[in-house]
Amino acid sequence: MSKSTKKSEARQLMRLALPLMAAQLAQMGMAVVDTVMAGRFSSVDLAGVALGGAILWPCMFAMMGVLQAVTPTVAQLNGANKQSEIGEVIRQALWLALAASVIIILIIRNAEPFYVLMNVAPEAVAVSLPYLQYSAWGMPALMAYFVLRFLAEGLGFTKPAMFIAVFALLAKIPLNYIFMNGLFGMPALGGVGCGLATAIVMWIELFLIIYVVTRRKFNHIAWQSKFSLPSWVRIRKLLIIGTPIGATMFFEVSMFTFVTILLGQIGAQAVAAHSIAQSISGLTYMLPLSLGIAASIRIGTHVGANQLALARTTALVAMYSTFCVALVGIVFVLSIRHYIVGLYTTDPIVFEMTVTLMLFVAVYLLFDNSQATAIGALRGYKDTTVPMVFSLVGYWGLGLPLGACLGFGWILEPMGIYGFWLGLIAALFVVSFCAIGRLYWVSKNFMIRA
Repeated sequence: MSKSTKKSEARQLMRLALPLMAAQLAQMGMAVVDTVMAGRFSSVDLAGVALGGAILWPCMFAMMGVLQAVTPTVAQLNGANKQSEIGEVIRQALWLALAASVIIILIIRNAEPFYVLMNVAPEAVAVSLPYLQYSAWGMPALMAYFVLRFLAEGLGFTKPAMFIAVFALLAKIPLNYIFMNGLFGMPALGGVGCGLATAIVMWIELFLIIYVVTRRKFNHIAWQSKFSLPSWVRIRKLLIIGTPIGATMFFEVSMFTFVTILLGQIGAQAVAAHSIAQSISGLTYMLPLSLGIAASIRIGTHVGANQLALARTTALVAMYSTFCVALVGIVFVLSIRHYIVGLYTTDPIVFEMTVTLMLFVAVYLLFDNSQATAIGALRGYKDTTVPMVFSLVGYWGLGLPLGACLGFGWILEPMGIYGFWLGLIAALFVVSFCAIGRLYWVSKNFMIRA
């Protein structure tokens, strides 16, 4: 492939990825808003909202991952000029979204046994349970929103998600304030009010994305032209692609959640340092994650059009771009880590612990960024099962056990929080190495088979 082709593909990737990054940051910002506002209300409300999120977010990401099968499916059909088939895919995906929302609701409305098992403070549970119950009302809207958002993204329209997410974030702040403080004659709900605000925002997002995908440029899809009953044959195809995606996301998110819980045995300051480091690394993670989604869209479109050499070029350009982004992130973290950490905490022990942890984060970024983009690119080929196995083995088979062994000193002297982060780095190294190798093999094998 010529340099001009690679440059063109890089521009296309960034055109798709930058709005996605803004959308992901805004979505992440809603969780940050809940944390900050609940923390200002009281420490109990903060703990309750955080514990509620520990249940809500892994479940939500897992089900969202299942629905992400829509993106490569739509992209490949669009590339193959089979737009007439996309509408039925979306109608069946909406049935799948309804089922996903029911599963989430059942889990989060029955979270009390988990809190009892983990011996969580009763005053925090008193906030977490109603927070989750209110949030449950928004799940059907959120799952349907994801399907329609992935429809737009599969066709290459990534800006609507950005605008909707930013609007939702701006709406979340006043809604939180109203329900937490009991304005306009309403009862003051404290941290529980964040759950009610979350549900309302989810319905707002659904109405906005419906407005987008009913515009003229989506008319050829005709997804709303008729009613379709559930078809197991079509839903099964989505599940074959989407279930491994959901499992992959769940393995990663739940590992971090479990590490946070285990660090609670070391002390509150270790939990605080870990949370800050995770927040900072999460911000730098948004661009490679978005590059992975953009690569999935572009590769899916090229595969559908049988432009397999161009699909491989897209994968190579995406990986090169994410390595460059990782290097910039590493320099950024190392050069101003004292200033960044100072924005999060004034506790001297937490500050020093986190500043040291930033050295681990710098190494972590390289592997985290590359695995995110590689796995995203593989989804464009509808290759999702093998990456799921990589994630299961890497995160739960290696990273978590190794982190616990090093952190608690089951093998050597206890390393505390640093031992856990060495486990995380080891996990991401394995997942990244395997995912990049898999992407190289799949992209090459597609061309050979053609």
